[in-house]
Amino acid sequence: MPDIVDIAVGAGSFSTLVAAVQAAGLVETLKSPGPFTVFAPNDDAFAKLPPGTIQTLVQNTPQLARILTFHVVSGKLTKADLSQLGTVTSVEGSVIPIDCSDTFEVKNATVLAADIEADNGIIHVIDTVMLMG
Repeated sequence: MPDIVDIAVGAGSFSTLVAAVQAAGLVETLKSPGPFTVFAPNDDAFAKLPPGTIQTLVQNTPQLARILTFHVVSGKLTKADLSQLGTVTSVEGSVIPIDCSDTFEVKNATVLAADIEADNGIIHVIDTVMLMG
C-alpha cells in the first residue's frame, strides 16, 4: 500500500501541498512508519490563500513547517474515531477542534474526502488551509 506522500503525489490534486512538504523538509517524516492522520488541503484550498502567501511561506521554512505540522496528528484516526474525540492535538502542538454533528469539519475546514487509507496512516482531504490560533 502506498504511503501518505505517495498518495498525495499520485492523486494530482495536492501539487501545492507536495511542494510545500518538500520545501519544509518533511517528506522523510511523512514517509516514515508513523502512523499519522493528515488533514490534507487540496490545491483549491491553497488557492484561497491571499496572493503571495505560499511564496512567502516557502521562503520562511520554520513557519511553513509549523503550519504543515499543524495539519498532522499522531496515530491513525478515522472519521469515526475523530467524531468520538471532539479535539485532537497536532504534531505542531496546537489543538484542532473536530465537529462531526452535521458535516465533518476540522477547525475552519470541511472534510471533502475522509478515511483515505495509507500504509503509514490515514488522509482526510480538506477544503481550507488551517492556521493556528
